[in-house]
Amino acid sequence: MKTSRHSFRKRGYIGNSCRSTQKTPKILIIYTGGTIGMIENPDTGALEPFNFEHLLENVPKLRLLDLEMESVEFENPIDSSSMNPQHWQEIAGVIEENYDKYDGFVVLHGTDTMAYTASALSFMLENLNKPVIITGSQLPIGDVRTDGEENLITALQIAGATCPNGNPKIREVAILFEDFLLRGNRSTKHSSDNFAAFSSNNYPPLAEIGMGIHFNFDQLRLSEPKGEFKVNYGMDTNVMYVDLFPGIQEGVVRHLFNTPGIKGIVMKTFGAGNGPNDPWFIKTIQEAVERGIVVVNISQCSNGSVNPGLYSAGLGISKAGVVSGHDMTSEAAITKLMHLFGCSDSRDEVISAMKESICGEMTIE
Repeated sequence: MKTSRHSFRKRGYIGNSCRSTQKTPKILIIYTGGTIGMIENPDTGALEPFNFEHLLENVPKLRLLDLEMESVEFENPIDSSSMNPQHWQEIAGVIEENYDKYDGFVVLHGTDTMAYTASALSFMLENLNKPVIITGSQLPIGDVRTDGEENLITALQIAGATCPNGNPKIREVAILFEDFLLRGNRSTKHSSDNFAAFSSNNYPPLAEIGMGIHFNFDQLRLSEPKGEFKVNYGMDTNVMYVDLFPGIQEGVVRHLFNTPGIKGIVMKTFGAGNGPNDPWFIKTIQEAVERGIVVVNISQCSNGSVNPGLYSAGLGISKAGVVSGHDMTSEAAITKLMHLFGCSDSRDEVISAMKESICGEMTIE
C-alpha cells in the first residue's frame, strides 16, 4: 500500500544553480529517521529523532552544491530498528509518485536495517533508471565529529552525477557510506562503531570516494531498462532464517521448519553451503520442501559463495530440494523471498526467480 501524501512534509531547498548550458539536477531527499537526524535528549542522554529542519540547519555546505533539492519526511521519523515492509512501501511510494519530477533520490536512513531496506527497494523498484542513494551516519549530524555531513553531501553529488550524454551514472539502489558507494543488495552492516560501517564482500564498489568520486563503470548497471518503471508493492513476511550451529538439536530444527504459515526459509549454512549429514536433518529439510516450503541455502561466511556439490555435507542438502543462494547476503536473500512471495502465489515461480539474478544481487557461475 502506498503512503498517503499527507503523511510527509515537503520542503524546497536550492543550492548553487550556476550551470548555464546544462540542466541543474533536481534531487528529492527522503528522510525516514536514523542517527543522521537525531539529537541528544538533555534529560536522558538518549538519541531521539528530531525535526528534519535540524539536519538542514547543520549542513550549510548544501548551498554550495550545483543541485536543486527538495525534501519529504516521515511525519514521525523512526529508528531503523523499527523499519518494516510497510515503511519500504511508503518509501517506494514516494519514489513512484515523484519519479518523473526528479533526476535522483537520496534516502536518509538509520544504519541498523539499511542493508535490508536497500535490498528490498532494489527488488521493488522494477526497471529503475535513476539513482536511489541510501545513506546515514554513525554520529548525529549536529555532533562536532559527525560523519553525516560528508555522507549526505557525497550522496547528493552522486545522485546528481550524469554521463556526457545526460544519463545518470547510477541507475540502481546503492548505499553510500564513508569511502564507498556499494550496490544496495550486495551490502551488509559489519560495524556498529566504525565510520566505515558497511561492506560488500562479494561485489566490488560501484564508486570509491577520495579526493574525487571515482566510478567503477564496469560494475555499474548501465543497460537500458526492459520496460517502464513500476513499483511492486507486495511483500510477504511469512519467511524466516534458520541459522545452523554445531550441536543444533533435532527438535529445534523440526520445530523451526514446522513453523505455522511459513512459506520460505533462508538457511544459513557452514562454509560453501554445508550442514550436518545426520539422516534426521536431511529428512526434515526434504519434508519441508515436499510441503511446499522454499528453502534457500546461503553461507554464514561473509566472503564466497554456496557450492553445495563441493562436499558431501552440502550435496545432501542440495538433493533434498534446497535452492542455492549463491553469494547473496542474508539481507538480500530474505527480502528477495518476501518480494517474490508478494508477487506470486506460485511456488514454482518463486523457485525459478530465486535461481536468477533479478537486479545484480548474486553472481551465478
